[in-house]
Amino acid sequence: MTFSEWLKKSLLTKSTNKVSQNQQLYQTDRDLLSHEKVNFENGRHHNGESFRTFALSPLAQRQSLGVNQTWYEQSLNLSVITEFFPPDYAATGQLIEELVRQLGKQGVNIEVFTGQPGYAFGTSSAPAVEQVGRVRIQRSRTAQLWSRRLRGKAINGILFTLRSVLHLVKCCRRHDVCLLTSAPPFLPIVGYLAHLFFGLSYVCLIYDIYPDIAIALGVIPKNHWLAGFWQAVNRKIWQRAKGIVVLSPAMKQRVVAICPEVADKVSVIHSWGDPDLIVPIVKKDNWFAKKYDLVKKFTVLYSGNMGRCHDMDTILEAAKQLQDEPIQFVCIGGGAKHEGVIQEVNRLGLNNFLFLPYQDKQVLPYSLTACDLSLVSVEAGMESLVAPSKLYPALATGRPVAVICSEYSYLRQLITEAQCGASFENGDSYGLAEFIRLLNRDKQLAELMGQASRKYLQSHFTPEIIAKQYLRVLQQAIS
Repeated sequence: MTFSEWLKKSLLTKSTNKVSQNQQLYQTDRDLLSHEKVNFENGRHHNGESFRTFALSPLAQRQSLGVNQTWYEQSLNLSVITEFFPPDYAATGQLIEELVRQLGKQGVNIEVFTGQPGYAFGTSSAPAVEQVGRVRIQRSRTAQLWSRRLRGKAINGILFTLRSVLHLVKCCRRHDVCLLTSAPPFLPIVGYLAHLFFGLSYVCLIYDIYPDIAIALGVIPKNHWLAGFWQAVNRKIWQRAKGIVVLSPAMKQRVVAICPEVADKVSVIHSWGDPDLIVPIVKKDNWFAKKYDLVKKFTVLYSGNMGRCHDMDTILEAAKQLQDEPIQFVCIGGGAKHEGVIQEVNRLGLNNFLFLPYQDKQVLPYSLTACDLSLVSVEAGMESLVAPSKLYPALATGRPVAVICSEYSYLRQLITEAQCGASFENGDSYGLAEFIRLLNRDKQLAELMGQASRKYLQSHFTPEIIAKQYLRVLQQAIS
């Protein structure tokens, strides 16, 4: 049996009857609410304790009944602080927007404090104050200085952090808990100070682990005083935090290795993709694919940040091997390696690359589905420091996914479990090129893998599923 035949047989026979844990929890909570409704109807005609119990608030009802509170029943006032938020295209900002929208649907009152667009944007300014449903958005007027350079990003991050301190001093009394992202990486210190002086509970959402990334990239030496000081500050922040959210099991291991006493506080919550926003579209019906002449070409897409933590060299080498075949590579986005990749493509004389800028959110359903294969890459040694959010929208597209990462990365297990593509060691450009050739030859295999990718996302990583996990962490932070 060939590799292609084995994959198709495995995908065709894979069971789709698995009920997720979240669905089970939802059913349990719904049954419990139904039981309470019956109790209310039975007790409303009496003047005893039963009637008085159900005249209380939902939280008080459960406390008086001795029943544990479910995730959606307590009103919560949440402060979210993040430097990036739409109309900034940065992945962090888009994820936070989707998260707060979902939390708002669950009855959470949310105030987002963020900055003006400064990383990847179509418009350089946005309203200082916005109200969208239960979400109030306040934007700092901090200037963006040299935002394309590393030093400029650091200065902008410090300025935003200082503004965040002033913001929490003014408004911390009206919030139950604060969620702080690691964008910028020293932002969680704001939560620590607010807790120290005002008793505000806070939860840290760690997208990237610093200073470890800076050390791995050679920005600062491992034994530099700044690295030691930064680690000490992190330990203080994590010890006082009511919860810590990381994006992968390897990131949890890294955090616990640094600060073992916070092990019980760390929750692994993956990023997500929205299957309602990103819907599979056949390329011949996709205006984006038509616009860029991708309909008749086997298209390999890399969409998102091309940063220092992403392996672009393996992709370039694979493209070099495929340059004489009807295969098109498309790179959408920007980042620290963006210009370098363009220069290398020109140096090698490759004519199978197309570079496009970041796309507006309303274009993503078309740009992400204008391909036959999606790429995700992480540099060797970065597997416990970062977790690529671009994977999850790629799963929603109903296309196969190829992941370039270390053998120790959680991404390998995820792709294997989903049976939605293949993973390759950093530097294995030959293996990647052969996989692209296989999918180009075997359309049925590509279709089966694409269907598997979307099913896996829908059962594990939708905004609704992930928002419930976040809400449980936030509820625990104030319990």
